[in-house]
Amino acid sequence: MGWLREIWEIRLYRYVAVVVTVALVTGLYFAVRSLAHDDRACAPGVVRPEGSDDCVGVSSTAYDFGRPQFRDVVQAIDKENDRLKDGGYVTVALMLPYTATTPSTLSDIHHELQGAYLAQWQANHAANGQAPAIRLVLANPGATSDHWELLVDRLERMTTSSDRLRAVAGVGMSTDNNKKAVAELTRRGIPVVGSSITADDLANGQDGKDPFPGLARVSPTNTDEARALASFAKVTAGKALLVYDRPGDPYTRTLQRSFAALIKGSPYEPQPFTPPADRSQEGTTANTFRQISHLVCNTAPTTDTILFAGRHTQLRQFVNALGARGCQERRFTVLTGDEGSYLSGEKALDRGALRHNLSVRYTSLAHPMAWTQNPPATGGSPQAMRDLSDLLKRAERAPVGPIGQVALDDGQLIIGYDAMQLAVHGIREATPEGKTAPPLADVGLQWPQVKGRELRVDGASGWICLNVHGNPYDKAVPIVELTPEGGSRFVKLAWPEGKPPTAECLTPAA
Repeated sequence: MGWLREIWEIRLYRYVAVVVTVALVTGLYFAVRSLAHDDRACAPGVVRPEGSDDCVGVSSTAYDFGRPQFRDVVQAIDKENDRLKDGGYVTVALMLPYTATTPSTLSDIHHELQGAYLAQWQANHAANGQAPAIRLVLANPGATSDHWELLVDRLERMTTSSDRLRAVAGVGMSTDNNKKAVAELTRRGIPVVGSSITADDLANGQDGKDPFPGLARVSPTNTDEARALASFAKVTAGKALLVYDRPGDPYTRTLQRSFAALIKGSPYEPQPFTPPADRSQEGTTANTFRQISHLVCNTAPTTDTILFAGRHTQLRQFVNALGARGCQERRFTVLTGDEGSYLSGEKALDRGALRHNLSVRYTSLAHPMAWTQNPPATGGSPQAMRDLSDLLKRAERAPVGPIGQVALDDGQLIIGYDAMQLAVHGIREATPEGKTAPPLADVGLQWPQVKGRELRVDGASGWICLNVHGNPYDKAVPIVELTPEGGSRFVKLAWPEGKPPTAECLTPAA
């Protein structure tokens, strides 16, 4: 019977081997699955923070953050970066919320990204021997900038690595999170060039203080935008009603204060509305605006202006409500800040409202028609806009492009181009002769000298002449109006000082 025992032992060994193999394969399967589940990487340099599905960090590859509309321009940037020689470039990070979800915000980001790339390409290919070359990377703090701390840490490490990061451009909206990010970046000695930030409390020079050392901006403050609006529209206290976001954010609060100062002594109490914390969401403010539209009709017949201090989602709701107001026979003009540009292509906007004695005018950061219709002799150059237009034509195909569908009327491509130009100017002015990179600390020290005929930046949005606090002096402010047919039209250039700067573009003493 020994042979029978051997058979059973063989069968047992085979059975055990199969069981062990199955266990090992199963364990390996679940281990791999667990590792895949725990893998937080989105792309090189970009991760999902714990508890979030948002992809945050700095991308130096052709990664488009899952946004197909960015693909062409991101690939163009990657191609330009690849041709740069190690040790011969410095890096500029374009900080924007690339994973935002609202179509209007993504459209603005797309256009600003295109403008920044065109400035990078121009800096590298029309440099006349100037050094260093410029590498552009994409820095994402999250859809609502919630993960700005993680991003700032990453950017700081890049200042001492082979990346040689020397400036952060962009920033995006004037939100509390972005304000914290700029404060921390500049505290760590990293220069920042704001493109579309306009809030007064996200600027230096307020009350003589500079809480953001090394910050420069290419856009006017809300106060300057309001002053330009007032000089254009001749706003007076007895003819205007203020509607404002309560409690507000840095953009809306400073716009509210600026508007309130313009109509001090108004017979009308300002009307508040309270949006969701995420102001890109609809919330219930449409009901509030329906009620305010009734109050608008109860104002005196001489009241014809509504000053709106709010974000674009709420502005769209307010305009839609005014379109259904009872006093259709009365003409009203809504005046607001640069958030109005988001409505230029907003599909949810009731364009019919603009045919019912209602105009919506806003201060744009830039406009392609500003320097083509009888432009002023100073304050900007038609040639600068022509140079950008020529570059855009070249970007329709290789070797410059393609960069995707282009639009200029929202001003974002233009202002992104100018912010990058200013960053390049600061970097190259700070680079010692014979060196390939400037000291990090010296870049932000260049901003007070960006003025005068030779040292100003001739931006496509107008001359960029900075005061000692890094804010543009008497920057051109295009007044733009939404049209019932869709899009917008340029109305007129306005100026915070009531007139353009002189040819010298020197800022006066405070």
